[in-house]
Amino acid sequence: MNTELHPAETEAVIAATQIWLERAVIGLNLCPFAKSVYVNQRVSYFVSGAQSTEELLEDLSNELRALHDADPDVCETTLLIHPGVLTDFIEYSHFLPAAEAAVSKQGLAKEFQIASFHPDYQFGDAEADDIENYTNRSPYPMLHLLRESSITRAVASFPDTAVIYEKNIATLRHLGHAGWQRLWVNTNNT
Repeated sequence: MNTELHPAETEAVIAATQIWLERAVIGLNLCPFAKSVYVNQRVSYFVSGAQSTEELLEDLSNELRALHDADPDVCETTLLIHPGVLTDFIEYSHFLPAAEAAVSKQGLAKEFQIASFHPDYQFGDAEADDIENYTNRSPYPMLHLLRESSITRAVASFPDTAVIYEKNIATLRHLGHAGWQRLWVNTNNT
């Protein structure tokens, strides 16, 4: 059974996520498309109380349906944050194909895709402590549900998206671990 989180815990998870968005994703311009959606309050935050992958898949299905039914001018994207399950990055990465399969199972593969974020995110060709991993490190494990139409619009306005990845690596290398830690001064996030 999916455990419901205490409202104060849910608020704390959302607040930490918003700080991460403001200071890292938007503040470092890791995603040049995030600021407009965030400033215009078109991000939905769903904090899952899931304690198992089955419960998380149920929440994912529900959030996909909710996002599908939502007006994009009101809700452009959803962050499905799951602090109680898949806290180990290897388990999380092994879960991602099941999450993608859930999108396909609902017939929404042409409408949505999932971007992955985790506190211990590690790219396959990187060492665990490489600063480049921090482009996808979030305060809690999360699945970012993105509309394909949003991605299409973003790519049309920024056709060379490979430059974003390269710029992010350069930004984080310049920032370094000490600079990353300074982003979280006066917060509980690291």
